Amino acid sequence: MKYVSLKGIDQPVSAIVLGMMRICDKTDAEIRDLVAAGLDRGVTMIDHADIYGPEYHESERRFAQAMRWTSSQREKVLIQSKCAIVREDGPYLDFSEARIRYAVEGSLKALDTDYLDVLLLHRPDALMEPEEVAAAFTALEAEGKVRHFGVSNHTIGQIKLLRQAVTQPLVANQLQLSLTHAPMIAQGLAMNMQEVPQAVDRGSSVLDYCQLEGITVQAWSPLQAGFFTGTFLGDREQYRELNEALDDIAAEYGVDPIAIATAWITRHPAGIQFVTGTTNPKRVAASCEGSDIVLTRAQWYRLYRAAGYLIP
Repeated sequence: MKYVSLKGIDQPVSAIVLGMMRICDKTDAEIRDLVAAGLDRGVTMIDHADIYGPEYHESERRFAQAMRWTSSQREKVLIQSKCAIVREDGPYLDFSEARIRYAVEGSLKALDTDYLDVLLLHRPDALMEPEEVAAAFTALEAEGKVRHFGVSNHTIGQIKLLRQAVTQPLVANQLQLSLTHAPMIAQGLAMNMQEVPQAVDRGSSVLDYCQLEGITVQAWSPLQAGFFTGTFLGDREQYRELNEALDDIAAEYGVDPIAIATAWITRHPAGIQFVTGTTNPKRVAASCEGSDIVLTRAQWYRLYRAAGYLIP
């Protein structure tokens, strides 16, 4: 297992993060098997959100019910959750101090834990008042309920605005990133090229900014073709060349193509984390295996081209 650095966190942080979004309809045994597939291979971080499941905190509750960890087991793993998306009368976003604190209390109860290792603001709130966020973070940290803080799907400007009031380091920014959804990488390789769609800036410099500022990027939907449009793996109608490249390189290493799709993300020098979304233990195992593979530049760029991106 490859390990990465999250600012201020001393214990090992795995490059693979187990995402728990889809566990609500799984049995306790299935959840335990899924988690074991990661922990047995060195995973040390698990990702939740208050809105995962048909009811608020449902995936968190199911996780706690299935795992029933002792305090010593809990301390070995970093648990991360997200907040601020409101369903009722919505959806809408709410970064008020009251809503953040309410969400955290719900997560702690559902997870049957005294603290979250990391809390992320799930999606940007256009009505954000940084001072309210700062008040929530400061109180939660002082009470020992949240140890570290970060964001998800945030731009450079939104992070800078938060930092005007928030004193805690922002340790992570969770962003959508996969081989076929990589504008934050692709734009920089075609910058200033007139009439090339890839050159359009869609917040591409956020990856560079996070790397410069020590904010770890966490890749969500890392095997999805687009925004919840299904995986590119095995889709030979739309992604024939990419799947051929994945198969060829996987054969060279003697691994599943999932491992190579994982390795493409974890190969980046920014130390990106790969957040799984699968409920299949074998796919979790393959991703863990992929984190140890260091693709050559030729292999990495072959996959990049095969995904449909231009190298001028």
